Amino acid sequence: MSVVEGARGVVELTRPVNAIVAGVLTFTGAFVAHGSDVVGSAEPVLTAILVTVLATAAGNTINDYFDIETDQINNPDRPIPRGAVSPRTALVSSIVLFVAASALALVLPLLATAIALLNIALLIAYTEIFKGLPGVGNAVVAYLGGSAFLLGGAAVGDIAAPGILFLLAVLATFSREVIKDVEDIEGDQREEITTLPLVIGEKHSLTLSAVFLCVMVVITPVPYLLGVLGVIYLVLMIPANGAILYAGYLSFDDPKAGQSILKYGTFLTAAAFIVGRATMIS
Repeated sequence: MSVVEGARGVVELTRPVNAIVAGVLTFTGAFVAHGSDVVGSAEPVLTAILVTVLATAAGNTINDYFDIETDQINNPDRPIPRGAVSPRTALVSSIVLFVAASALALVLPLLATAIALLNIALLIAYTEIFKGLPGVGNAVVAYLGGSAFLLGGAAVGDIAAPGILFLLAVLATFSREVIKDVEDIEGDQREEITTLPLVIGEKHSLTLSAVFLCVMVVITPVPYLLGVLGVIYLVLMIPANGAILYAGYLSFDDPKAGQSILKYGTFLTAAAFIVGRATMIS
């Protein structure tokens, strides 16, 4: 492997698009909390975004390091299984990223620092401790996915409004992770990784996921009813909720397509929060 191919592999390990998206979600949390006033808190907000991007990149990298054997079955084109990056290089890269994220987190407001350091600890422990615990691993991933909104809010000193978005994100992410486990059931079974579908069955897992998505749809009007977001939020949530419900339905026949559509539904929800908050700015 050339140096260029190796460097490309290291970047690929971080799943840069996912890391950047996580950073955008952190900004979303800050914006939902403070609206246009977020400009006056640019320094802590930008720091929180950078912490999120670095920590997410580190978590993705160390996850590939621990998942080498499983990826040889489920994802053979990932950098480590295909030989683009050595396990040692992946480990060192993740350590550097985690240290950088932790150092930056220390300059954030106290609550934001606590959230960031908790997230970093969970990212480090996830694959070795939580991933093999049916349901628990999914819950950890769901928390981490939603906590980007909390971190953004905490960076500007207000987690009330982002807290609602956090709850919706947790429900959506938990459901998507369960659907993904159904998709990956063959590789997980070979590697003797105990996931929820292997414990309670594929149908029951998908049913649980669908129930969580229905709960998510039911509580989406809450931000409007509390006066946190404008009426345009409700309008934009119509296609978002449609995508979410369809994803739950489709997952029974095609888990891969279901989780893909659910991801779009989640992004639409975040967009609805942003636009809904923007319409409340006077």
